[in-house]
Amino acid sequence: MDENTSAANNGLRKLTTFQLLNFCLGFFGLQFAWQMRIILSGPVTEDLGASPFIFGLIWLAGPVTGMVVQPIIGALSDNTHTKFGRRRPYLMLGAVLAAMALWAFPNSETIAGVIAQQLHIPVPALGGLLVAAVMIWIIDACVNAAQGPYRALIPDNIVPEQHSIANSYLSFAIGLGSVIAAGTAPFLKWIFDYQMSIEAQFIMAALAFLLGMSWTCLTFSEKHQETDKSDECTEKPAHTFIDDLKTFLNSSPEVYKICIMQFFTWIGVMCMFIFFTQFAIHTVYGVPDLSVVSDLMKDNYENSVAQATNFSSICFAVLNLVCFIVSIPIGIFSTKYGNKIVHLFSLIIMTAAYLLIGFTTNPIAVMILMGLAGIGWSSILSLPFAMLSEYIQKGSEGAVMGIFNIFIAGPQILVCTIVAWIISKCDFQSVEGLNYHWEYTFFIGAFVLLLSAIITNMIKEKVK
Repeated sequence: MDENTSAANNGLRKLTTFQLLNFCLGFFGLQFAWQMRIILSGPVTEDLGASPFIFGLIWLAGPVTGMVVQPIIGALSDNTHTKFGRRRPYLMLGAVLAAMALWAFPNSETIAGVIAQQLHIPVPALGGLLVAAVMIWIIDACVNAAQGPYRALIPDNIVPEQHSIANSYLSFAIGLGSVIAAGTAPFLKWIFDYQMSIEAQFIMAALAFLLGMSWTCLTFSEKHQETDKSDECTEKPAHTFIDDLKTFLNSSPEVYKICIMQFFTWIGVMCMFIFFTQFAIHTVYGVPDLSVVSDLMKDNYENSVAQATNFSSICFAVLNLVCFIVSIPIGIFSTKYGNKIVHLFSLIIMTAAYLLIGFTTNPIAVMILMGLAGIGWSSILSLPFAMLSEYIQKGSEGAVMGIFNIFIAGPQILVCTIVAWIISKCDFQSVEGLNYHWEYTFFIGAFVLLLSAIITNMIKEKVK
């Protein structure tokens, strides 16, 4: 980057529009991995024999690794000094390992067979599902290992008045990356009548993550690369994760409100992300549960599942297209009117969209409502982090972002267990066979998003 843009404020820089766009390319690639994980993990694991509850348990990989990996990696990156920088080693390691796991996940059954052959043992009945679960855990751990240090690059290197807009650019990258990742397979089917295989979509995600993160690591210079480390050590002793946790816990009451808001928000978000593809397959398209049926019955519904999966991809593309479109305006409006009021308005819109999705099975209506929910999603991706950054103590940015991630990851555990259990108990017999009330997840999500909006209204922002 052009170092002439460096600000006098402790070496922090004010970035140009081009530099902000360049900065967010790694997050663009990371979103390919996350999007394939969201859209396609359900069909893959259900085909391997996962019931709704087992599917929810497999999704535990995300929150558990988020709660463990992000705080640890954040604290480690705060105290890492290499010629490659503080954050970049973690970004690259996460990208490389995730790329390998992304390739392996849709080939889990084959890999289980190869392992069994090498060990000279029979292939376990659920061997493929076990391998798939392990790959999910690796993918989620690596994505989490990259996310915390990446977001910490903002308070590390960018002037405070650009924190909101920089986080909005990450939201912009997430939206654009998700649109392309989710829309590629439906686009190819629509234009060329070519159905992109699940394996090919995961390879696409692996390449995008690896190349995008490599670009960021090569082109974005960290402030601490240019700082004399001996001066740094004399000015401020190294801190531990426990020190950062104590500092976080001693923060102002507003930090607690932001964390509680984030907790309820992400229960609602994950109700959609974890279960939407299954909602599309089994509720919108009426496909019965296929986790315990014969291969012949699975073959009979193969075309319907493919159509429903493409529909789910289109809906996620619409969600993230709206996120992409409104991300920069949200950053501009929040700078002008404040983070709180913009975030509150966005959450109310998302709550209404969830309620309406739960009451319809019309594909067009569902797609439009997912687009409406994209306004809330764009705000969620940026403004809570901007609110929190006002209270971060210098030198603990990575650890604080990692600790804050607990209030993102923790709620997911509730969704993966309690909500998944509720769905597994709400079964019914349709004309086609056994099915579940997947729409209940949107009613639960709407309720907790409303709670999040109420808490948002209670937050007092710092006067700038």
